[in-house]
Amino acid sequence: MTSTTLFSQARVLIVTGKGGTGKTTVSGVMANLAADEGLRAMVFQIGAPGARYEPGTAQLARLFGSDEVLGYEASVLKSNPNGGTVNARAVTPDTALVEYLHLHGMRRLSRRLVSSGALDVVATAVPGMPDILVLGKLKQMERAAAAGLPNAPDVVVLDAPATGHAVRFLQSPRGLLDATAGGPVRAQAQEVVEMLSDPQRCQVVLVTTPEETPVSETVETAHLLEERVGVRLLAVVVNGRLPVLALPPEPDAGQLGLMARELGVDLTPVELEAMAAAGRLRLERQEVQAVQVARLGRELALPQLELPFCFNADLRPPQLATLTDAMSAAAGRLAPAGAP
Repeated sequence: MTSTTLFSQARVLIVTGKGGTGKTTVSGVMANLAADEGLRAMVFQIGAPGARYEPGTAQLARLFGSDEVLGYEASVLKSNPNGGTVNARAVTPDTALVEYLHLHGMRRLSRRLVSSGALDVVATAVPGMPDILVLGKLKQMERAAAAGLPNAPDVVVLDAPATGHAVRFLQSPRGLLDATAGGPVRAQAQEVVEMLSDPQRCQVVLVTTPEETPVSETVETAHLLEERVGVRLLAVVVNGRLPVLALPPEPDAGQLGLMARELGVDLTPVELEAMAAAGRLRLERQEVQAVQVARLGRELALPQLELPFCFNADLRPPQLATLTDAMSAAAGRLAPAGAP
Protein backbone atom coordinates (compact mmCIF):
# COMPACT_ATOMS: atom_id res chain seq x y z
CA MET A 1 0.00 0.00 0.00
CA THR A 2 1.39 3.38 -1.01
CA SER A 3 -0.05 6.75 -0.06
CA THR A 4 -1.58 6.88 -3.54
CA THR A 5 -3.39 3.57 -3.11
CA LEU A 6 -4.40 4.66 0.38
CA PHE A 7 -6.72 7.25 -1.16
CA SER A 8 -7.84 5.05 -4.03
CA GLN A 9 -9.43 2.52 -1.65
CA ALA A 10 -12.59 4.54 -0.96
CA ARG A 11 -14.01 8.03 -1.40
CA VAL A 12 -14.89 8.32 2.31
CA LEU A 13 -12.34 7.51 5.02
CA ILE A 14 -13.82 7.42 8.53
CA VAL A 15 -11.19 8.12 11.19
CA THR A 16 -11.91 7.03 14.75
CA GLY A 17 -9.91 6.21 17.85
CA LYS A 18 -10.02 6.30 21.61
CA GLY A 19 -10.20 9.84 22.98
CA GLY A 20 -6.74 11.34 23.28
CA THR A 21 -5.08 9.17 20.63
CA GLY A 22 -4.99 12.02 18.09
CA LYS A 23 -7.75 11.13 15.61
CA THR A 24 -8.34 14.79 14.69
CA THR A 25 -4.62 15.25 14.03
CA VAL A 26 -4.55 12.06 11.96
CA SER A 27 -7.58 13.29 9.98
CA GLY A 28 -5.68 16.47 9.17
CA VAL A 29 -2.52 14.56 8.26
CA MET A 30 -4.43 12.29 5.87
CA ALA A 31 -6.11 15.26 4.20
CA ASN A 32 -2.77 17.05 3.90
CA LEU A 33 -1.15 14.01 2.31
CA ALA A 34 -4.03 13.74 -0.16
CA ALA A 35 -3.58 17.41 -1.07
CA ASP A 36 0.17 16.91 -1.56
CA GLU A 37 -0.74 14.27 -4.13
CA GLY A 38 -2.96 16.70 -6.03
CA LEU A 39 -6.28 15.57 -4.60
CA ARG A 40 -9.09 17.74 -3.27
CA ALA A 41 -9.63 16.65 0.32
CA MET A 42 -12.48 17.57 2.63
CA VAL A 43 -12.22 17.09 6.39
CA PHE A 44 -15.72 16.61 7.75
CA GLN A 45 -16.17 17.23 11.47
CA ILE A 46 -19.21 16.72 13.68
CA GLY A 47 -20.55 19.30 16.11
CA ALA A 48 -23.17 19.03 18.83
CA PRO A 49 -26.68 20.36 18.03
CA GLY A 50 -26.72 24.14 18.32
CA ALA A 51 -22.96 24.31 18.89
CA ARG A 52 -21.14 27.42 17.69
CA TYR A 53 -17.69 26.38 18.79
CA GLU A 54 -16.04 23.00 18.91
CA PRO A 55 -12.49 22.57 20.32
CA GLY A 56 -11.75 19.97 17.65
CA THR A 57 -12.39 22.45 14.85
CA ALA A 58 -9.94 24.93 16.36
CA GLN A 59 -7.35 22.17 16.77
CA LEU A 60 -7.70 21.15 13.13
CA ALA A 61 -7.41 24.73 11.89
CA ARG A 62 -4.29 25.38 14.00
CA LEU A 63 -2.66 22.35 12.44
CA PHE A 64 -2.80 24.22 9.13
CA GLY A 65 -1.70 27.54 10.65
CA SER A 66 -5.16 29.08 10.94
CA ASP A 67 -7.05 30.35 13.97
CA GLU A 68 -10.38 30.09 12.18
CA VAL A 69 -13.31 28.40 13.89
CA LEU A 70 -14.82 26.00 11.37
CA GLY A 71 -18.50 26.20 10.55
CA TYR A 72 -21.04 24.69 8.19
CA GLU A 73 -19.62 26.43 5.12
CA ALA A 74 -16.39 24.89 3.87
CA SER A 75 -13.17 26.70 4.79
CA VAL A 76 -10.01 26.41 2.71
CA LEU A 77 -7.15 25.35 4.98
CA LYS A 78 -4.59 24.67 2.26
CA SER A 79 -4.20 25.13 -1.49
CA ASN A 80 -1.26 23.62 -3.39
CA PRO A 81 0.15 24.60 -6.81
CA ASN A 82 -0.55 21.03 -8.01
CA GLY A 83 -4.28 21.55 -7.53
CA GLY A 84 -4.48 19.72 -4.23
CA THR A 85 -6.58 21.39 -1.55
CA VAL A 86 -7.68 20.83 2.01
CA ASN A 87 -11.13 22.10 2.89
CA ALA A 88 -12.89 21.55 6.20
CA ARG A 89 -16.35 22.02 7.62
CA ALA A 90 -18.12 21.30 10.90
CA VAL A 91 -21.63 19.93 10.50
CA THR A 92 -24.22 19.79 13.29
CA PRO A 93 -27.54 17.90 13.15
CA ASP A 94 -29.58 21.10 13.15
CA THR A 95 -27.72 22.70 10.24
CA ALA A 96 -27.91 19.41 8.33
CA LEU A 97 -31.67 19.35 8.95
CA VAL A 98 -32.09 22.89 7.59
CA GLU A 99 -30.25 21.96 4.39
CA TYR A 100 -32.30 18.75 4.07
CA LEU A 101 -35.55 20.74 4.33
CA HIS A 102 -34.30 23.26 1.77
CA LEU A 103 -33.35 20.53 -0.70
CA HIS A 104 -36.83 18.99 -0.36
CA GLY A 105 -38.75 22.20 -0.91
CA MET A 106 -39.56 22.94 2.73
CA ARG A 107 -37.84 26.29 3.23
CA ARG A 108 -40.88 27.77 4.95
CA LEU A 109 -40.91 24.97 7.51
CA SER A 110 -37.18 25.38 8.19
CA ARG A 111 -37.62 29.13 8.74
CA ARG A 112 -40.42 28.46 11.24
CA LEU A 113 -38.30 25.95 13.12
CA VAL A 114 -35.42 28.41 13.33
CA SER A 115 -37.55 31.36 14.36
CA SER A 116 -39.43 29.37 17.01
CA GLY A 117 -36.27 27.93 18.55
CA ALA A 118 -37.57 24.39 17.95
CA LEU A 119 -34.88 23.38 15.45
CA ASP A 120 -32.67 21.63 18.02
CA VAL A 121 -35.69 19.80 19.46
CA VAL A 122 -36.78 18.45 16.08
CA ALA A 123 -33.24 17.52 15.06
CA THR A 124 -32.80 15.38 18.19
CA ALA A 125 -36.37 14.20 18.83
CA VAL A 126 -35.98 10.67 17.44
CA PRO A 127 -33.20 8.39 18.75
CA GLY A 128 -30.58 8.14 16.04
CA MET A 129 -31.92 11.19 14.18
CA PRO A 130 -28.87 13.43 14.87
CA ASP A 131 -26.58 10.71 13.52
CA ILE A 132 -28.61 10.08 10.37
CA LEU A 133 -28.78 13.79 9.61
CA VAL A 134 -24.99 14.10 9.76
CA LEU A 135 -24.36 10.83 7.93
CA GLY A 136 -26.87 11.89 5.31
CA LYS A 137 -24.77 14.96 4.60
CA LEU A 138 -21.68 12.76 4.39
CA LYS A 139 -23.50 10.54 1.91
CA GLN A 140 -24.44 13.58 -0.16
CA MET A 141 -20.78 14.65 -0.36
CA GLU A 142 -19.72 11.12 -1.31
CA ARG A 143 -22.24 11.05 -4.14
CA ALA A 144 -20.99 14.39 -5.41
CA ALA A 145 -17.43 13.02 -5.37
CA ALA A 146 -18.52 9.88 -7.22
CA ALA A 147 -20.28 11.97 -9.87
CA GLY A 148 -17.26 14.22 -10.29
CA LEU A 149 -19.34 17.33 -9.77
CA PRO A 150 -17.57 20.72 -9.94
CA ASN A 151 -15.85 21.63 -6.65
CA ALA A 152 -16.67 18.20 -5.20
CA PRO A 153 -13.85 16.62 -3.16
CA ASP A 154 -11.91 13.62 -4.38
CA VAL A 155 -11.72 12.20 -0.87
CA VAL A 156 -13.73 12.95 2.28
CA VAL A 157 -12.07 12.36 5.67
CA LEU A 158 -14.64 12.06 8.45
CA ASP A 159 -13.26 12.98 11.86
CA ALA A 160 -15.70 10.63 13.57
CA PRO A 161 -16.62 10.39 17.27
CA ALA A 162 -14.23 8.59 19.59
CA THR A 163 -14.46 4.80 19.63
CA GLY A 164 -16.72 4.85 22.68
CA HIS A 165 -19.42 6.48 20.53
CA ALA A 166 -18.33 5.61 17.00
CA VAL A 167 -19.99 2.18 16.87
CA ARG A 168 -23.32 3.57 18.07
CA PHE A 169 -23.00 6.52 15.67
CA LEU A 170 -22.40 4.26 12.67
CA GLN A 171 -25.04 1.75 13.81
CA SER A 172 -27.79 4.37 13.94
CA PRO A 173 -28.87 3.98 10.29
CA ARG A 174 -29.51 0.25 10.77
CA GLY A 175 -31.48 1.01 13.92
CA LEU A 176 -33.68 3.46 12.04
CA LEU A 177 -34.25 0.88 9.31
CA ASP A 178 -35.64 -1.48 11.96
CA ALA A 179 -37.73 1.26 13.59
CA THR A 180 -39.34 2.82 10.51
CA ALA A 181 -41.63 1.23 7.94
CA GLY A 182 -41.23 3.85 5.23
CA GLY A 183 -40.89 7.52 4.42
CA PRO A 184 -37.93 9.83 3.91
CA VAL A 185 -36.17 8.85 7.15
CA ARG A 186 -36.10 5.19 6.18
CA ALA A 187 -34.98 6.05 2.65
CA GLN A 188 -32.15 8.17 4.02
CA ALA A 189 -31.12 5.42 6.45
CA GLN A 190 -31.12 2.84 3.66
CA GLU A 191 -28.89 4.98 1.47
CA VAL A 192 -26.44 5.58 4.31
CA VAL A 193 -26.28 1.86 5.14
CA GLU A 194 -25.53 1.13 1.50
CA MET A 195 -22.66 3.64 1.56
CA LEU A 196 -21.18 2.27 4.79
CA SER A 197 -21.39 -1.30 3.49
CA ASP A 198 -19.67 -0.61 0.16
CA PRO A 199 -15.85 -0.75 0.55
CA GLN A 200 -15.38 1.17 -2.69
CA ARG A 201 -17.30 4.07 -1.16
CA CYS A 202 -16.36 3.96 2.52
CA GLN A 203 -13.70 2.45 4.80
CA VAL A 204 -12.50 3.03 8.36
CA VAL A 205 -9.07 4.07 9.63
CA LEU A 206 -8.50 3.31 13.31
CA VAL A 207 -6.15 5.42 15.45
CA THR A 208 -4.37 4.24 18.57
CA THR A 209 -1.33 5.04 20.63
CA PRO A 210 1.12 2.20 21.47
CA GLU A 211 -0.27 1.71 24.98
CA GLU A 212 -2.23 -1.13 26.54
CA THR A 213 -5.67 0.44 27.02
CA PRO A 214 -5.90 2.21 23.62
CA VAL A 215 -4.70 -0.92 21.82
CA SER A 216 -7.26 -3.10 23.63
CA GLU A 217 -10.06 -0.65 22.81
CA THR A 218 -8.94 -0.44 19.18
CA VAL A 219 -9.06 -4.22 18.75
CA GLU A 220 -12.50 -4.41 20.37
CA THR A 221 -13.83 -1.53 18.25
CA ALA A 222 -12.51 -3.11 15.06
CA HIS A 223 -14.49 -6.29 15.67
CA LEU A 224 -17.64 -4.35 16.59
CA LEU A 225 -17.45 -2.21 13.47
CA GLU A 226 -17.12 -5.25 11.24
CA GLU A 227 -19.85 -7.24 12.99
CA ARG A 228 -22.45 -4.56 13.75
CA VAL A 229 -21.88 -1.91 11.09
CA GLY A 230 -20.51 -4.03 8.25
CA VAL A 231 -17.91 -1.43 7.27
CA ARG A 232 -14.50 -2.34 5.85
CA LEU A 233 -11.42 -1.55 7.94
CA LEU A 234 -8.57 -0.05 5.91
CA ALA A 235 -5.66 0.42 8.34
CA VAL A 236 -4.68 1.30 11.89
CA VAL A 237 -2.55 4.34 12.61
CA VAL A 238 -0.16 3.91 15.54
CA ASN A 239 0.22 7.49 16.68
CA GLY A 240 2.88 8.86 19.02
CA ARG A 241 5.55 6.16 18.52
CA LEU A 242 8.77 7.28 20.20
CA PRO A 243 11.88 7.18 17.98
CA VAL A 244 13.98 4.23 19.12
CA LEU A 245 17.23 5.42 20.69
CA ALA A 246 20.29 3.16 20.87
CA LEU A 247 20.84 3.37 24.63
CA PRO A 248 22.89 1.10 26.90
CA PRO A 249 20.77 -1.72 28.41
CA GLU A 250 21.15 -0.19 31.88
CA PRO A 251 22.09 3.49 31.58
CA ASP A 252 24.02 4.74 34.62
CA ALA A 253 25.81 7.92 35.55
CA GLY A 254 29.27 6.33 35.16
CA GLN A 255 28.67 5.19 31.60
CA LEU A 256 27.21 8.53 30.61
CA GLY A 257 30.13 10.37 32.22
CA LEU A 258 32.61 8.43 30.07
CA MET A 259 30.54 9.05 26.93
CA ALA A 260 30.29 12.76 27.76
CA ARG A 261 34.03 13.14 28.32
CA GLU A 262 34.74 11.43 25.00
CA LEU A 263 32.59 14.10 23.38
CA GLY A 264 34.37 16.85 25.29
CA VAL A 265 31.41 17.61 27.56
CA ASP A 266 31.85 18.04 31.30
CA LEU A 267 28.70 17.25 33.31
CA THR A 268 28.10 17.41 37.05
CA PRO A 269 27.14 14.27 39.02
CA VAL A 270 23.60 15.64 39.42
CA GLU A 271 23.26 16.15 35.67
CA LEU A 272 24.63 12.69 34.94
CA GLU A 273 22.23 11.03 37.38
CA ALA A 274 19.29 12.91 35.86
CA MET A 275 20.35 11.79 32.39
CA ALA A 276 20.69 8.19 33.55
CA ALA A 277 17.19 8.27 35.05
CA ALA A 278 15.85 9.75 31.81
CA GLY A 279 17.60 7.03 29.81
CA ARG A 280 16.10 4.26 31.94
CA LEU A 281 12.63 5.79 31.55
CA ARG A 282 13.08 6.09 27.80
CA LEU A 283 14.13 2.44 27.50
CA GLU A 284 11.12 1.38 29.53
CA ARG A 285 8.75 3.39 27.31
CA GLN A 286 10.36 2.01 24.14
CA GLU A 287 9.93 -1.56 25.38
CA VAL A 288 6.29 -1.00 26.41
CA GLN A 289 5.47 0.52 23.03
CA ALA A 290 7.19 -2.31 21.15
CA VAL A 291 5.20 -4.91 23.11
CA GLN A 292 1.90 -3.17 22.40
CA VAL A 293 2.63 -2.67 18.70
CA ALA A 294 3.45 -6.36 18.39
CA ARG A 295 0.24 -7.30 20.24
CA LEU A 296 -1.78 -5.05 17.95
CA GLY A 297 -0.30 -6.83 14.94
CA ARG A 298 -1.20 -10.24 16.34
CA GLU A 299 -4.76 -9.35 17.30
CA LEU A 300 -5.69 -7.11 14.36
CA ALA A 301 -4.73 -8.13 10.84
CA LEU A 302 -4.53 -4.64 9.39
CA PRO A 303 -1.73 -2.59 7.86
CA GLN A 304 -0.08 -0.38 10.50
CA LEU A 305 0.91 3.20 9.73
CA GLU A 306 3.22 4.60 12.41
CA LEU A 307 3.45 8.30 13.20
CA PRO A 308 6.18 9.67 15.47
CA PHE A 309 5.64 11.37 18.79
CA CYS A 310 5.85 15.16 18.45
CA PHE A 311 7.49 16.90 21.39
CA ASN A 312 5.26 19.95 21.07
CA ALA A 313 2.32 21.06 23.18
CA ASP A 314 0.63 22.69 20.17
CA LEU A 315 0.81 21.14 16.71
CA ARG A 316 1.26 23.59 13.87
CA PRO A 317 2.32 23.42 10.16
CA PRO A 318 5.93 22.29 10.89
CA GLN A 319 4.63 19.31 12.87
CA LEU A 320 1.96 18.67 10.21
CA ALA A 321 4.72 18.44 7.58
CA THR A 322 6.70 15.98 9.73
CA LEU A 323 3.68 13.77 10.35
CA THR A 324 2.62 13.90 6.69
CA ASP A 325 6.07 12.76 5.55
CA ALA A 326 5.96 9.95 8.12
CA MET A 327 2.54 8.77 6.96
CA SER A 328 3.62 8.83 3.32
CA ALA A 329 6.73 6.79 4.14
CA ALA A 330 4.80 4.35 6.30
CA ALA A 331 2.20 3.74 3.60
CA GLY A 332 4.93 3.19 1.06
CA ARG A 333 6.58 0.47 3.18
CA LEU A 334 3.42 -1.58 3.64
CA ALA A 335 1.59 -4.11 1.56
CA PRO A 336 -2.18 -4.38 1.90
CA ALA A 337 -3.50 -6.77 4.53
CA GLY A 338 -3.64 -10.31 3.17
CA ALA A 339 -1.02 -9.69 0.49
CA PRO A 340 1.65 -12.39 0.09
